[in-house]
Amino acid sequence: MTRETGRKLIASNKKARHDYTVLKTYEAGLVLAGTEVKSLREGRVSLVDAFAQEHDRELMLHGLHIAEYGFGSWTNHAPRRTRKLLLRRVEIDRILDRLREGGLALVPLSMYFANGWAKVELGLARGKRSYDKRQTLAERDANREIARELGRRLKGRPARAGR
Repeated sequence: MTRETGRKLIASNKKARHDYTVLKTYEAGLVLAGTEVKSLREGRVSLVDAFAQEHDRELMLHGLHIAEYGFGSWTNHAPRRTRKLLLRRVEIDRILDRLREGGLALVPLSMYFANGWAKVELGLARGKRSYDKRQTLAERDANREIARELGRRLKGRPARAGR
């Protein structure tokens, strides 16, 4: 069997990008059981309540839900078990230093297969306040309207009335 190449997205955490301002991203591997990998290949994962935390100078991923594999037997995994993140020691130390400053969280932004290996993209993030969220939504809507109007002008259509 040949090894996969490229990057295949499994799941993304859109809520994290809405609730947090991402300062820096990291790519980490995961320690997984065999049935977890099979369930990931089926795309049965949820990142919604997941977060990373320090445990004995290592980073652990909590709250990640990987559904049980349908054809698994007694060897099936627990869906919400804590999973170890695989990063270089230097990266772990940098992340832990930043987390100890306070006000920052380590949240998973997406999960994907990179060249056959399951990876998770982690974001070092600061929580947004409600007015920051409204401002982000307003900027996105304004940019969308600008792009829409630019597209109309490039196609030679007149501007919409009443705007």
